[in-house]
Amino acid sequence: MRILLTGRHGQLGAELERALAPLGELTATARDTLDLAQLGAIKPAVAQLRPEVIVNAAAYTAVDRAERERETAFRINAQAVRLLGEAAAGCGALLVHYSTDYVFDGEKPQPYVEEDAPNPLSVYGESKLAGERALAACGCRHFVFRTSWVYGPRGRNFLGAILEAARAKPVLRVVEDQHGAPTSCHSIAEATARILAGGAGAPQGIYHMSAGGETTWHGFAAAILEEAGLATPVVPISSAEYGSAAPRPRNSRLDNAKLARSFGFALAPWREQLHAVMQAID
Repeated sequence: MRILLTGRHGQLGAELERALAPLGELTATARDTLDLAQLGAIKPAVAQLRPEVIVNAAAYTAVDRAERERETAFRINAQAVRLLGEAAAGCGALLVHYSTDYVFDGEKPQPYVEEDAPNPLSVYGESKLAGERALAACGCRHFVFRTSWVYGPRGRNFLGAILEAARAKPVLRVVEDQHGAPTSCHSIAEATARILAGGAGAPQGIYHMSAGGETTWHGFAAAILEEAGLATPVVPISSAEYGSAAPRPRNSRLDNAKLARSFGFALAPWREQLHAVMQAID
């Protein structure tokens, strides 16, 4: 299997490079070899490699900065995705792409299913939704895996920010009115490799892929400190008290039943994933 992986230096890309390597001939690219912001480079790169599978882990993920960098967010998260999809269609490749819970507005009281109508609150969410729709329109075979609250032992993410803050501040103030499932890069990468190894014949389209269970950002922070053996107090606050350039959905819970039905497995509960990541840090 010839696989093209984009975004190898990102937190998800690094895990995917490790997980996908045993599946075949893997070409992993980063900005210095395939910068998705350079739209004209995408189709020639795919045509040269002629992959059987493209796994797109490259993305613009600066949620707050996207509010003032709309053009850049859409170039990477939508226009580049459309070009990847067209290139995949041209060479008959399967395209695996990752999206987000932020395509929803968070007003639904239950976990979101794939058929629920998106209504993003932020530029980031709008750009990711535009990428999903571009893939659906371009005619390539594709899987879109929507996930939530992604973190890992490397890169800029909530886990690293909490550990750093807990060692520098006497008390932490963390939002408690947003609900979701923290999902580790390792779990996403392992699930992707498992699907490509044996389940790539399942119906194409959108699947929700997030950790089991749910918590709040406050609950996640408290669990991180417990795992790390740190006693820094964590004070719950509201989203309004925290303030941010981009609004976040209050309910980011995703229903993963379709993934389980189609591929025969589900991701581990979020607390179990966190423990495994913390063990890797140690």
